[in-house]
Parts: sequence; structure tokens; C-alpha cells
Amino acid sequence: METENKKILLVEDDPNFGIVLKDYLSMNDYDVTHAKNGMEGFEKFKKGNYDLCILDVMMPYKDGFTLAKEIRAKNEDVPIIFLTAKAMKDDVLKGYKVGADDYLNKPFDSEVLLMKIKAIMQRKNSDTLADSKQFEFEVGNFHLNSKLRFLTYKDEEPIKLSPKENELLRLLALYENDLMPRELALTKIWRDDNYFTSRSMDVYIAKLRKYLKKDDTVEILNIHGEGFRLVVKGSDGKGA
Repeated sequence: METENKKILLVEDDPNFGIVLKDYLSMNDYDVTHAKNGMEGFEKFKKGNYDLCILDVMMPYKDGFTLAKEIRAKNEDVPIIFLTAKAMKDDVLKGYKVGADDYLNKPFDSEVLLMKIKAIMQRKNSDTLADSKQFEFEVGNFHLNSKLRFLTYKDEEPIKLSPKENELLRLLALYENDLMPRELALTKIWRDDNYFTSRSMDVYIAKLRKYLKKDDTVEILNIHGEGFRLVVKGSDGKGA
């Protein structure tokens, strides 16, 4: 399963709730380490390599905000979800200021927590792929050199892509035969996610389709409401 071997640090001082939550996450194939206070949580964090941290806000010895600051000092990227019994606006703002990715007020639906964890991890995986340093791609009978912004079909003269055409095609190539999320392209390339930038991206997708139509094994599909998929037929058996 996609959650298997994903390591979660759960820091929760209520022993009963902590055990129940750990068991629930373990049943959903996460590898969970439970710490009973902020001091123990930081010691365990320093010794482990975690994919996500779930921190209770109100804890003895060291509260969740202090622990989050210490975690952020050692690892800027690990996602953090706060759990709190107080639905105070100031607490929520404080949580986001110290680097929270999400927030849940107790009591909460455990399935909602599960969905939040999955969404955060998927977003992190997407960001990691999008930040890849790869710049040369074979797309059917095309060769893309994204460093030079050249798209070459077989032995023909290369086409010089515009910066946004180039970045968009590179992202699609990184996700070849898989979904490239619309929001990812908008935030990575346009640095914004609104109606106007979304319409602008559709224009660039249309331009790329014109370039790629020379090769009938290559196609950019629109996955409604989700994003786009660069399909290369016969590549890894997925594009059929």
C-alpha cells in the first residue's frame, strides 16, 4: 500500500487517546512512534527519520508549539499537524506561524485525520518530484532539453519553447503517464492559483498539443477538475 512504511511521530500526553490513535494509524499501515510529552517527542524525533509529525498543543514539560519550533530548526520540510482541545483563533494562527501544515480540534473524526495525512503526503511527494533536477526527456519521438528550452522531433530542427511552455512541458514529462495536478503547475510556474492563471495555463496546454501532434503516440489528456496527463503510448505499458 502507498502508506506502508511511512513513519509518523505522534506526540500526545493523554495515554488512552494516544494509544487509540496510534493503533488506528497502525491499522492503516503507518509506522507510528508514540511519545507522551514534548521532551520525549523531541528526543525521538532526533533519533528517527519521520515523514510526518502529529503534535498535541497542550502538553506538560514542553508544549506543541515549542516542540514544533525545535523540529523546524532541525527539519524545515517535515509536515506537522497540530491537535488541540481549544478552538482559539490565536492558537491556530500561532500554529501556522511556527510551521503547521494543518490543524485539528479535539474531538475529531479519525477518518478526517487520515484524509489530511494522505493529502499532505501526496502534496509533499508532488513538490519533491517537481523540484527534480532532471532536464532532458524522451517523449515518444521528441527530445526535450529543458535547460536550453529545445523541443526536437526526430532529426528536425529544434523548436525553441517559451519559458512557460518549457516549464509546463517539463512538469508533464516528469509525470509522464501519470496525473500532473493542475494546482502544482499553477503554483510552481505561475506562482498563483486563480481563475485567470488557470485560463492562461489552458492556452499553453493548447500550444503544447500543437507541437506534439506530429507524434500520434503522444497526447496530453485533460483530467477534469484534477489536472493533465501526458500519455506516451507504449511507454511502460501505461499509455495504451
